[in-house]
Amino acid sequence: MKDHVPVLEIINLGKAYRDFGHEWRRILSWFGFPFKPRAEYWALENINLNLAPGEAVGIVGQNGAGKSTLLKLITGTLKPTTGKVIVRGRMAAILELGLGFHPELTGRQNAYHIAGLMGCSRQQTDAIIDAIEDFAEIGAYFDQPVRTYSSGMQMRVAFSVVSSIRPDILIIDEALAVGDAYFQHKCFRRIRTFKEQGTALLFVSHDPGAVRTLCERAIILERGRLLRSGSPDTILDYYNALIACKEEETIRQQAGLTRSGSGEARIISASLHGQDGPRNIFISGEPACINVVLDLHNSLDDLTLGILIRDRLGNEVFGTNSFNLGIPLHSLTGKPAPQTLRFTIPKLNLGPGSYSLTVALHAGFAHTIKNYDWWDGALTFEVVCPTERPFIGVAALDVQLQIS
Repeated sequence: MKDHVPVLEIINLGKAYRDFGHEWRRILSWFGFPFKPRAEYWALENINLNLAPGEAVGIVGQNGAGKSTLLKLITGTLKPTTGKVIVRGRMAAILELGLGFHPELTGRQNAYHIAGLMGCSRQQTDAIIDAIEDFAEIGAYFDQPVRTYSSGMQMRVAFSVVSSIRPDILIIDEALAVGDAYFQHKCFRRIRTFKEQGTALLFVSHDPGAVRTLCERAIILERGRLLRSGSPDTILDYYNALIACKEEETIRQQAGLTRSGSGEARIISASLHGQDGPRNIFISGEPACINVVLDLHNSLDDLTLGILIRDRLGNEVFGTNSFNLGIPLHSLTGKPAPQTLRFTIPKLNLGPGSYSLTVALHAGFAHTIKNYDWWDGALTFEVVCPTERPFIGVAALDVQLQIS
């Protein structure tokens, strides 16, 4: 970072919603009359966060955790109950999709309106309106009423406007999720360019791949509080465990391993094998198998064992489980002796690089139903390129060249 002065400082920020019983009591409380609220709900409490120029911070959390409330407090659409927000520079934000749009105005007219709310004069918007229209790529619809737009078209116009002039701080709240894949890639390219030029990014998303790709740091909000802050890999692993976690479950993190679950079924060990035995280095295309030893002494009606391979950036490369493979495991449960299961991979067609393996025991098709034992980062391994057929990329495709 070139500049050590934060472009955004959030200090002891909190937002409470208060019920005074009667509206006139609330109004009189604004003028200093000592009316106490009948009830008080804190949507956000004691949040502290700094954002440096060029830094990207991802915000994750379950619905109701306080993510949108935090962004509204930062952008000034909500007034904080406690604390303060210090902004240094120009801020641009996409919050709730459609916020700021008038349905009866055209996309062009709404672009002028939103640009005006961002502080642009009519003359400044005149200078950039063609670039906004070109980036949105919605053709003749740009001069049609917004009420005729799909959600994806609204997002195209909204992002095109707020990113038409590089801001010092860019805030995005899940809006990109409604766009098509082509436009999402286009948006991410612009965001990366802005980051290289010093724009700070605050990014709320349920897409772990996007958070890992764009962000250097991530935070978890839970019930209005900042639960954890750290690297995207560490935070997303913890968040994944938090989603699966119920009251009787625990989450443990140490040395790159995140483990959670109720313990009704347990993973004893996981290991990766080649044809010659246990290994942690493979040549791309070699056969491999994953051995998992389980403690299944409790009888369980709906047990699933799953695996997930991630690359060094935390992107999900491949995952499957016994449910998807159509192999029921309930007959293995209720037995005192450890059970060994094996996933065989005839050809480990991964690109050269470092990978991690996640192993999980849960109920049904996904760990959100009931999580018994979930190991993120259970082991790591390396894949190297074959000398006879070198290639680049993340996958080894069986490509043939024919000359006709």
